[in-house]
Amino acid sequence: MSNGRILWVDDEIELLKPHLFFLREKGYEVETANNGYDALDIVRERSFDLIILDEMMPGITGLETLPRLKEIRPMVPVVMVTKSEEENIMDQAIGSNIADYLIKPINPNQVLLSIKKNVHSHQLVTEKSTADYRSEFGKISTSFADARTFEDWKAIYRKLINWDLQLHESDDKSVTEILSYQFNEANREFSRFVRNNYVTWFDDQTPDRPVLSHTLMKNRVFPLVDQHEKTTFLLIDNFRYDQWKMVAPIINNLFSVEAEDFYCSIIPTATQYARNAIFAGLTPLAIDKIMPDLWLNDNEEGGKNAHEEEFLRRQFQTLGKRYNLYFEKIIRPEQGRRLIDNIQKIYQADFSVIVYNFLDILSHARTETEIIRELADDDAAFRSLTRSWFEHSDLYEILRLLAEKKHTVIISTDHGTIRVDNAIRIQGDRETSNNLRYKTGRNLNYNPKEVFAVTRPEEIHLPKSNLTSTYIFACNRDFLVYQNNYNHFVRYYKNTFQHGGISMEEMIVPFIVLEPK
Repeated sequence: MSNGRILWVDDEIELLKPHLFFLREKGYEVETANNGYDALDIVRERSFDLIILDEMMPGITGLETLPRLKEIRPMVPVVMVTKSEEENIMDQAIGSNIADYLIKPINPNQVLLSIKKNVHSHQLVTEKSTADYRSEFGKISTSFADARTFEDWKAIYRKLINWDLQLHESDDKSVTEILSYQFNEANREFSRFVRNNYVTWFDDQTPDRPVLSHTLMKNRVFPLVDQHEKTTFLLIDNFRYDQWKMVAPIINNLFSVEAEDFYCSIIPTATQYARNAIFAGLTPLAIDKIMPDLWLNDNEEGGKNAHEEEFLRRQFQTLGKRYNLYFEKIIRPEQGRRLIDNIQKIYQADFSVIVYNFLDILSHARTETEIIRELADDDAAFRSLTRSWFEHSDLYEILRLLAEKKHTVIISTDHGTIRVDNAIRIQGDRETSNNLRYKTGRNLNYNPKEVFAVTRPEEIHLPKSNLTSTYIFACNRDFLVYQNNYNHFVRYYKNTFQHGGISMEEMIVPFIVLEPK
């Protein structure tokens, strides 16, 4: 089996027989041409994996041949061979999209290295990544049992996401299946960790307790605002760490990443609870007690996140902050364009907050729209769709404008999301909440082994709509389905992205600090 087809174009091709023999011994099919015209005729008839092109040839030079080759075979990499290192020659060659260049005299190993880099780079990278992951598999699995703190789980989650990003294009399906299994194993252990420790995280005396949603502003955001002249806090709903890794290279054109960390979303990992807690600087139970007219329980009609700016200004007052605030929530595309037109409002503020709801909308659209579900078939596809949206979004333009004005930017979210695939049967009355990853109500019937049940919501600082309210949370990739029309809802919601429960993806939330370049 051939390793690839190479065309070598050189007017002194006879002198290169040792190089040709070396490549053929390595398993390559090598054809030759001793001038540019013959090379053009050959590539019109046959395809090649790589072309090696001499720069100085009589009749038609390599630099003149190159653009004509590209017209015929635009995707074939071309390696230019030259006797000269003159800058103008290199500029011409690189400007014509050469893949690599070699300076004469060349040796066979140089040529082989260039071929491997340009023909086999993807294969070599994935093979090495696969081998590296297989060798580290045991260490990662052992780390689950050794994890004692949220910091430990942050490190595990970061490592698993980095492997997922490296391996998602691997042709070795067995290794991607192994990684998927290991992710599930990690989430089972993480869910156990949360069950055992979550209640204690609300106690100020608990060592190693994570920053939670209601302490995020006080502990992480306001200290940065105090240090910088202009700061913008960008909260992208449903924004996961793997999605951040996809858009980071785009943002790198504008900002340097000063910090890439995480905090812990409270449960339920749902907008009503987590985002209100962020802006109020209070747990949901405290919001309900202090401002009962501004909190709505799950079974009550009305907008559940209608007072975020009011909550934030109250938190300013409580902590003695006198920031000149600009607050904007973007749900529809025209609102993003309007903000660009009114960007001076952000420039004039000490501290700006922008809530961007697109990814939450995209998650719901994927559930309800067949074509979006096909476009975002799995986590890798959903990441790719996120990157494509971001690259062409008003949000990217807003970031570009903020970079120009030297704003420090904080990017975070209220919670993440997870693709669910395992249905759990439950029963509940009409007052039970609708979310697929958590339920709250007074007449819930469930298997306590399958969920994290909290019969005293005040222990985890959650309000209750009546005296006997219970909360239950789905873990890992489970989702909660009523007995009525069970099979229909299982088919409809399986492999959709949901939030509200307990998983690394939902609770280990990215917190990114950017400084303009």
